[in-house]
Order: sequence, then C-alpha cells, then structure tokens
Amino acid sequence: MSKSWSIHCVVGARPNFVKIAPIMRAFQSRPGVTMRLIHTGQHYDVAMNEAFFTELAIPHPDVNLEVGGGTNTEQTARIMLKLEPQFLADRPDLLLVVGDVNSTLATSLVAAKLQIPVVHVEAGLRSYDLAMPEEINRLVTDRLSALLLTTEKAGIENLLREGVPREQIVFVGNVMIDTLRDCLDRSLPVDATLAETGASPDFIEAAKKGHGFVTLHRPSNVDDPAQLRGLIEALSDVSRDLCLIFAMHPRTRGVIKSAGLEPLLTKGRIHATPPLSYLRSLGVMRSATVVLTDSGGIQEETTALGVPCITIRDNTERPITVEEGTNTLLGSSPAALRPAVEDVLKTGGKRGRVPELWDGKAAVRVADATLEFLQKRAV
Repeated sequence: MSKSWSIHCVVGARPNFVKIAPIMRAFQSRPGVTMRLIHTGQHYDVAMNEAFFTELAIPHPDVNLEVGGGTNTEQTARIMLKLEPQFLADRPDLLLVVGDVNSTLATSLVAAKLQIPVVHVEAGLRSYDLAMPEEINRLVTDRLSALLLTTEKAGIENLLREGVPREQIVFVGNVMIDTLRDCLDRSLPVDATLAETGASPDFIEAAKKGHGFVTLHRPSNVDDPAQLRGLIEALSDVSRDLCLIFAMHPRTRGVIKSAGLEPLLTKGRIHATPPLSYLRSLGVMRSATVVLTDSGGIQEETTALGVPCITIRDNTERPITVEEGTNTLLGSSPAALRPAVEDVLKTGGKRGRVPELWDGKAAVRVADATLEFLQKRAV
C-alpha cells in the first residue's frame, strides 16, 4: 500500500500567493497527498487578498490566522504563537514555505521546535545586507530547512558556502514564472486599469503610447522622508519624458502623507494607484517601456517578460536578473534615476534572456523533489 502524505503550505503576503498557486496545482494530481493551506494574515487587506486568490485560482485557505500588522518582531511572534496550536492539533508530515516574508521565518522556527521538516521554495537567495528584514528571514529559514529548492544556480553556491549538504539542495527553477506564464493571456490592458483607478483621458492616451511602471516599498527607500522626497522629485523629472504609473504600497503612501510630500506627485505626469491586483499589475508591467522598482519579484518578472527594469537598490538577492536578464542595479541615489531612464528611452534598454528552468514547469519539479524527499525519509 502506498504511503499518504500530509503537507501544510503556509503563506502570508502577496508574493507568497503568486508562488504558492502553481505549487498547489502541481500537488493536486499526486495521489495520496493531502494539502492544507494556512494563511497567516500577514497581508491583511481583505479585498486585495480576495482578488489574488480569485485571479490565481488558489483554493481558499483552510484557516486564516489574521495576525495583522505591527513591527517585524511583533508580527513574527504573533504568527508563531498562532501557528503552533495548528501544528499540534493537526501535525503534518512536512511544511512547505515560499519566499522570505515574516510568515516564512515564523513557520520555520515553529517547525524546528516541533521537529517537523520544512521545504523552502526559493532558497539560497542572498543580498548580503542584514539591514533588510528579508535577508534575516532567508538566512534563518535556510538554516532550519530540510530541503532547499533554488530558483537559480547562484542560490546553490550560496548554500554550499554556508555549509548546507549538497543532497539537501535541488535546483527547480522559478515558480513565480509559472504563474506569470499561466496568467499572461489574462492580464488586463493598461487603459482599463487606468480608467478604473481614475486616470484622466489625456494620461490614458499618453500611457498607451508609452509608460513607466513604478513600485517602491523597501524601508531604505521609503522610511526616510528625505530619501523618499528625492526619489519622488526624480520621478517627477522623469515623467516629463515618460508618463509614470505608480502603484503605491500602503507604507509608502503613509510616509508621503505624514511627510507632506503629496504636492510633489502633482508636478509631473505621475498617476498614483492603490496596490494593483496581479492581473492588473501584469498588464501594466508587460506593456511598460521601463519598470522602476525596489521589489525582488518584479526584477524576476520583468526579466521573464523582456521588459527593462531599473532596480533602485544598492544590492540584489537575484543576481541572475542582472547577469542574464533585463535588470539594471542602479543604486539608491535619486540623481542616477533620470540618466538611467534616458538611456532606456534612447537604446531600448537591456533585453537579456530568460534564465535556465524559468520555463513554467518549476512547480512540477517542486512536487517531484518534495515527494522524493518524503519517500526517502520513510525508508
């Protein structure tokens, strides 16, 4: 008789949803596997949660812990306190986590205490910047995981340097690109998204001829009002040549409001929107002339789409997007932004190529590697 397996997947924030969708589908066809989806509620915008689950066809979570916001420490602690009773009441054979958010860290810590093996999807990425909360989450999660599944070969090299045994590492590719490929034909046109978010007819017409897409949320860019002011002034300057669609993170909007920076947004051709659903974001991104961001996932998505990306950071944990893809690591100086965009407008920007195993089949390899791991443990 074949063995049955119980696997719990834990998600908490929007990037997790994009990654978990193809993984859940890949396991659905595997006999003897029972999947349970736990949403920690780290991302707590109810309407946006619903939009992501609907658009990505993710089964509704078996439980939502509704932890809400707070500091990184507060949020991680609340997730741990709420996760432990879940695992004690219904102990899985394995826990699967994706990415580098606080929910990922909290799950790995609770699992280690309860001696439940963890599979980490997107393991081995390193920015080597401990000021980033995500870097701490990545380091601890990888140290505590039993199976580490990487998106790029640099991740394997990082893990080996840190002493992870080679047999615990599997190169599976990028599950985020599975979702992108699956959803590309359903992405929403930019003019529809702009109309829904209140853009003027003139702006919509200009954006159809060419636009930039902007996202900023890293503490290094948005928590310091002086840095954020410099970036918004630079964006306003850029928008004289290229109209910009700025999907604004709640934290970014909060600092803009508290620091009195709102008037700066009206000086150029900048249309600020609330956070966009996945299909709307994908539609704006795929048709963009250039993307300006500090997001890790968007660096990968633009590389897969062949869209030039300018990353407003001093480092990246996804070096393959620079080495092989369309990403340019700009640094954090606002003064560098205008020349970088001008170069893209003049030359067309980097085009690059799609990295190895970013082929839309990574989730199948995740399922294969996970089940092989469980079967070996059972022997």
